[in-house]
Amino acid sequence: MGIELVKAICEGGPGLVLATIIDVKGSSPRHPGSWMLVGDGPVLGTVGGGKGEARALEACRRCRAEGTSALLQVEMTGNDIAGPDMVCGGASTMLIELLEDRAPYRAALERLARGERVVFAKRIEGSGPVRVSVSLADRDGGPGLDTEAGGFYHPVYPQEQLVVLGGGHVARALAQVAPGIGFRVTVVDDRPEFLAPGRFPEGVRTVAAEFERAVAELPFDDATYAVILTRGHLTDLACVRAVLKRPYRYAGFMGSARKTRLIIDQVLKDGVDPAKVAGLWAPIGLDIGAETPEELAVAILAELVAVRRDARILPGLRRALDGRRA
Repeated sequence: MGIELVKAICEGGPGLVLATIIDVKGSSPRHPGSWMLVGDGPVLGTVGGGKGEARALEACRRCRAEGTSALLQVEMTGNDIAGPDMVCGGASTMLIELLEDRAPYRAALERLARGERVVFAKRIEGSGPVRVSVSLADRDGGPGLDTEAGGFYHPVYPQEQLVVLGGGHVARALAQVAPGIGFRVTVVDDRPEFLAPGRFPEGVRTVAAEFERAVAELPFDDATYAVILTRGHLTDLACVRAVLKRPYRYAGFMGSARKTRLIIDQVLKDGVDPAKVAGLWAPIGLDIGAETPEELAVAILAELVAVRRDARILPGLRRALDGRRA
């Protein structure tokens, strides 16, 4: 769930139904927290496509007609690759929720607009038709089902912003793709010619300023991803020093293993908290052998998505990163 869904719920007409995956066993196309909104207009979002999504659409329309909410079980454990059953190997549980009380969503939207993270707590009672009560909770972690309490917790973040420090070739490639996966992009450079009109896509904000000042003045929060791609090690170091003073969800910089080690050693000498320094992603981007600006952008964005989704591979990525710094 994202802020765009909360807006759609608040602004939508009567009879909206929200399908949310709340539990998965085994292999499934989508994970807990994936959603689909069904109303009078176009369907928004997806819970995986194919026959599973077709069943979810049917359940949404049935609940809408009957004025109820329900739980839907989708089995994907078929063994015949030539047969009609889904063969992903798992099963998912979806909450099909008729959105009657939208007050919690309006309250959440106000908090999200202030840059705050919110968590929906959905208490589910009954069988067959179910009753769903929605409130906002104070809870860490990702989407999760609490079977003992009979509820599902679903965090929502403010719109994520990607701050790109440096306006070179890789920055241009990032700015072409990042908006399509939900990032609001700002590119900063102290050379105005690198931010000339037409150099970056429409909708990408550009800031011509000295890097440290821009980082100090831009609105950083827990939904901010900072990517440092400046023209040299001195400006990279200045950016790292500035970013480490701000809140963020992700921060990293591009460079060789030697450059990375030198910058990290320097900020440690500056007295920065070692735990915060260790959390930097550097060298930035998944190690996929990327060379061109476009390939490097793919590697960087893949890493950002892994952080965004709290992917299970994160511990392995951190270990690999330590090896690349050595």
